Amino acid sequence: MEKYEGLSDEELIRLAKGGDAEAMDCLLAKYKGLVLKLCRARFLAGGEKDDLIQEGMIGLYKAVRDFVPGGDAKFMTFAALCIDRQILRAIEASQRDKNKVLNNSISLSGKEWELAEQSALMNQAVMSPESIVLEQSAAYERLKTLKEKLSPLEREVLDLYLAGHGYREIAAILKKSPKSIDNAFQRIRKKSRSRDA
Repeated sequence: MEKYEGLSDEELIRLAKGGDAEAMDCLLAKYKGLVLKLCRARFLAGGEKDDLIQEGMIGLYKAVRDFVPGGDAKFMTFAALCIDRQILRAIEASQRDKNKVLNNSISLSGKEWELAEQSALMNQAVMSPESIVLEQSAAYERLKTLKEKLSPLEREVLDLYLAGHGYREIAAILKKSPKSIDNAFQRIRKKSRSRDA
């Protein structure tokens, strides 16, 4: 894996798509923290947390497979959407088996702003490829609009959080106090809830 240090996500994705299994492993290892973070925010009725993690890793694999380098979106943002979508589909399938609807899935995090498309996905039982593309575009636009409102520190905090880092890790990375990171999160949440976010 050392030979891949210093390569961008886009370069790793190109290698992985070209059949380089080690590049794929490197990407999967790099973003496993994001999978774990998104899985912590969900509950699978009648299932184990490992089941959700496995679904999240499948979503991450699909993100690598489907990402087109060179666009406006960062891979991390695209991966978060794909992972969350895969997790939601697993929740939907488990509830369908029990004659329940998708809207009964439980978000344990309470962080509505975590993924801009979450509420739209939860209200749709089945998504066509066209609606998935439209949802992705809308989510990218909402995230872009939100990021335009954020200060440089808030953008860094949000990016690190979406990459799977916790408050204390972010504080250490940015050399700030945990309290200043918490304050940044409060501002991000407030800005994300404003009507034009």
